[in-house]
Amino acid sequence: MKEIIIKKENAVFWLDKSGCWRNSGGKFRKKKIIDLFHHSIGKDDHGYFVSQTRDGVLEKVYFPYEDTALFVFAVLFNDDILLALNTGEKLPLDPESLYVKDDNLYLTHGHERIKFSERALMQISSMLKEDGDHLVIDLNGPRFYIPEKQASSESWALTIVSTNVGEGFTPSRFGRG
Repeated sequence: MKEIIIKKENAVFWLDKSGCWRNSGGKFRKKKIIDLFHHSIGKDDHGYFVSQTRDGVLEKVYFPYEDTALFVFAVLFNDDILLALNTGEKLPLDPESLYVKDDNLYLTHGHERIKFSERALMQISSMLKEDGDHLVIDLNGPRFYIPEKQASSESWALTIVSTNVGEGFTPSRFGRG
């Protein structure tokens, strides 16, 4: 299969620290396009990318992100508590994988760092309590302390290109090859 690969530094869009897709024209607004981008996120040895196959050609665009490429967008309360990610994947809540960093709630899943969106944080907030200087999650009986990680000294830089991106999903609009 033929492949078209766009390097991260040539992508004309990025994922901001809140999990919103952006380009030089601002925040993406069309839900269908936003969902398509989120659900097509993948990762390989070169980083995170969005991809699609069209007319027998794999189009893959590596993209920059401000914090992480993975977000909890919703918390689903059933028999178990499930976390719905921006990619469409659902994970069971593992309270021992939670941590706080820079006043944000995260979880670790394998080697992936996943950030809770504001909406997901509001959905889970009734389960979060303060216990002295510590944050705990109360799961109707068991309580788990949520550790705080030190702020990172990493800096993130983004070069914004002046290309205006349309709503289509084609390499010419996705990035500069």
